[in-house]
Amino acid sequence: MANGEQTTLPPALAEWLQANADELDSTPALASEVVPRLAGAGLFAVGVPQDLGGSGGATIDAIDAIAAVAEHSVTAAFVFWGQRTFIEYLLQSPNEAMRARWIGPLMRGEFAGATGLSNAMKFLSGIESLQITATPNDAGWQLDGSLAWITNLRKEGFIAAAAVNSAGDLPPAVVAFISDSAGVTRSPDLELMALRGSNTAAVKIEGVQIGEGEVLHPNARAWLPGVRPSFLGLQCGLSIGLARASLRAAHALSTAMRGPLLERIVAQQVALEDLVTQLKDGVADGRFKTAAAPMFRLRIALAESVQQAVMLELQASGGRAYLVDRDRSFARRWRESAFIPIVTPSLTQLQVELAKHAAA
Repeated sequence: MANGEQTTLPPALAEWLQANADELDSTPALASEVVPRLAGAGLFAVGVPQDLGGSGGATIDAIDAIAAVAEHSVTAAFVFWGQRTFIEYLLQSPNEAMRARWIGPLMRGEFAGATGLSNAMKFLSGIESLQITATPNDAGWQLDGSLAWITNLRKEGFIAAAAVNSAGDLPPAVVAFISDSAGVTRSPDLELMALRGSNTAAVKIEGVQIGEGEVLHPNARAWLPGVRPSFLGLQCGLSIGLARASLRAAHALSTAMRGPLLERIVAQQVALEDLVTQLKDGVADGRFKTAAAPMFRLRIALAESVQQAVMLELQASGGRAYLVDRDRSFARRWRESAFIPIVTPSLTQLQVELAKHAAA
């Protein structure tokens, strides 16, 4: 896909997302349907090499696809991000047997993939210690610990990634654990103010046994910086899609009026697409693997673009935005926008990291 093009979703999926966006946001009633519907549209195969069963392309094409879903529903896009990011871990893992076992079921939506590496990304930045310990034994390793917040923990079955502290002198590793393993306990869904259909919960891990087949990489510190641009880039698809949707709605409401508000909306649309181009260029050429600060700044700028977009939509809507019976989409986008600054790594965490870079 040429840089600058935007993904067009299959009509049936776009219609389902549009019809159910409010319910996906406010209740868990449709949570079990999201992964199969995204898989049925072929979206988890985007950016996966054809020789692995994917549709080809690159990670930037998956960013476009997540953004396209986020224009309709950030809940569904959040699930998409979790699933596609786990697939990205498999693509970048040296564990060929694990990739061969899991990439097909994940692309087909037969299993859910949960990133679980928010804790690891904080660990990489020195913000948080690892929450899971791996103790070696005759069969491999025993995992013990917990993760407080993971998305796409589908009740029908999931595989989740986690960074773990290794015993002795071994470096922290990145491993995966499966929902039906003895010792894995999923909490009830977290009581979120939005994104309720995203299967977001906590998980406790007590005496969970894994082997070599569940090791994504034996050295988290060496591997995570190379994975982070995909983790963050795919996550930025949430901001891109939500900002586009709000700006499009604002533009439609303001066209008849013309004047300064319309000019601000158009300027913001242009600025947003410039940020998108910068993001995709940096992910595509690999520069963010060794230069994290520019990507952190783009993540912050895209989150700020979301806030500006929903504010412009509010101003273009006027008082009608406050009437529940007029347009529920704005109220949903307003709630969705509140999530963008706090999803890991949060804007506060990124700003701390940038301050460290500046001091160094």
